[in-house]
Amino acid sequence: MNEQSFAGFGMSFDVYSRTSLPTHHETAREFFLDWLQKGLLIEKEEPQFFDESANMFLPDRYVEGICPNCKKDGARGDQCDSCGATYEQTALLSPKSVISGKTPIVKSTKHWYFKMGEFQHQLEEYIESHAKDWKENVLQQSRSWLKQGLNDRAATRDMDWGIKVPIDDAKGKVIYVWFEAVLGYISATKHWAQNNGLDEHAWKDWWSEPKGEDRNYVAFLGKDNIVFHTLIFPMLLMSKGDMILPQYVPANEFLNFEGKKFSKSNNWGIFLRDYQHDFPGESNADILRYALATNLPETKDSDFTWKDFQAKTNNELAAIPGNFINRVTQFLTKNFESKVPNLEGAFAKLPEHWKALMKFFDQQLWSTKEEMIGAIPDSFKDILNEHDCLLLASLHWGMQSTAQHYRAFRLRDAVMETMNIARSANKYFNDAEPWKSIKSNPEDCAKTMFICSQVVYALSIAFAPIIPHSAKMIADACGAEACTGDHNSIGLNAWYWISQPVLAQGTIIQQPPILFSKLEDSVIEEKIASMEQQHQPAEELISIEDFKKVKLRTAKIIEAEAVPKSEKLVKLKVDLGSEQRQILAGIAKHYTPESLIGKTIVIVANLKPAKLMGMESQGMLLAANAEDGSLGLVIPEIDIIGSEVR
Repeated sequence: MNEQSFAGFGMSFDVYSRTSLPTHHETAREFFLDWLQKGLLIEKEEPQFFDESANMFLPDRYVEGICPNCKKDGARGDQCDSCGATYEQTALLSPKSVISGKTPIVKSTKHWYFKMGEFQHQLEEYIESHAKDWKENVLQQSRSWLKQGLNDRAATRDMDWGIKVPIDDAKGKVIYVWFEAVLGYISATKHWAQNNGLDEHAWKDWWSEPKGEDRNYVAFLGKDNIVFHTLIFPMLLMSKGDMILPQYVPANEFLNFEGKKFSKSNNWGIFLRDYQHDFPGESNADILRYALATNLPETKDSDFTWKDFQAKTNNELAAIPGNFINRVTQFLTKNFESKVPNLEGAFAKLPEHWKALMKFFDQQLWSTKEEMIGAIPDSFKDILNEHDCLLLASLHWGMQSTAQHYRAFRLRDAVMETMNIARSANKYFNDAEPWKSIKSNPEDCAKTMFICSQVVYALSIAFAPIIPHSAKMIADACGAEACTGDHNSIGLNAWYWISQPVLAQGTIIQQPPILFSKLEDSVIEEKIASMEQQHQPAEELISIEDFKKVKLRTAKIIEAEAVPKSEKLVKLKVDLGSEQRQILAGIAKHYTPESLIGKTIVIVANLKPAKLMGMESQGMLLAANAEDGSLGLVIPEIDIIGSEVR
């Protein structure tokens, strides 16, 4: 089901594996036995939380309490999501069993510990070797662990499910998830080899340390998983020897939803299946991809909101690339038979000039785009006017900048630079005014639309990593190959073509379907209202002891009069049998004073007196609200004054 949801968003996998597969269990057991053979595991007795009601030791995620580091409640057995601290389970303050809700006892049990300290020096060298190319948050979190010193860590747990420890005297124990889950990358590669009918050792071609071969291992993850991919997994790979380590670990911070953390258990967030149901179609899949890419928490936590999602759709996708492509294709349909215009006269050599200009731009690294534009030789300006030069420079600069950001795993900046290309294209269309030159200078108009046609296709390549479905629709409209990463798309050199005039003169360019439909306020308001309705705070429940504190009595109204200068209040005198009281009630809009005299009602008899309009009210009567806003007194069936209501 998850794989299908991912496919709907243009995401494919060479292998979609799980750690519950037999291949993974076999792999984890192989590693465990290898650690044992190499003396990396030692037996120790350790204290652990035990739930006497459930008669079981509590795995870390089955116990919660107060973090010993930041003192926030809701921390798990070995890790706090609030501050990121890790600790031994028994360091948790005020622990509670998730299973029974009771406070667990501490009980001794035997476990096998991995000697992490033996890899301290190797890991320090590994982390510092990436001091210049890893994100600061990744480096600092890894360094923090190493600074504290790596201690022995339990590699087993007392549980009745999981990967059984493959030795005789370990009944009821499984390999700790800290150590076996990351091995899922290796077992997934084995799974891939099996699926493709390859040799059983083919997976080693990917994981063995490359000898002169250009191969990189990149780990994408959230900040809560940093140390597992910079320290734990590399340590396990080092334990095997001659295995490739992560070259890049571009970890992101957290993405929140409408100001709160995503929570599957609380149904708080956007889930792919729900989104696909509410916003069907490939175009809507691209919109979410774009909104997420532009809001990635690459350096700090960020927040996804429905209002921002609407703004990204309407003010960016629809208003910039969508607008440009629509204007160009409509103009070509109306004036050039839906074709890339033929260049004639002085502009016949434009493609050659274009390519030569790109080579000139490639000759050196420019400090700014303005510097690059200012250096354009006059020899190009006999064919290219100021607007042409500005657009082609923006195309080259944007392509180079976008590529640099992707290589550095700065996806948000890459998307921004891509959108800047589209902005420049829109400005070019406005400044060139082809709707005027089609009448005054047809050759110049043909040149303008030739350039615009090439940029339309260039945008299909530039946007392909983020909005692949829409990119393919644009490429299809141009009768050209898409660049979306599947086996039918352009190869690895596709990025080169962004800044080149690729489409031949006379190529048919059809009007694509509307790429991005604007989202109306009503759609977003409905989503927000639905979200708020689903997550209204539940009414606080009270105990029977709380309810018993409220003393309800029947009383008869013996006097009633309007309260001067008040539209709502009526002053009542009521008889409780043993005493009489004055009560001010907000029922004047629903009852006249005369109609109230003689009625038996129910009042709260032990309410503290309150001052209203300068008069004391010595209780409160009970009334019920109807859906139409009307109000009715609660009238008991028995007419006994002073009777207890319960």
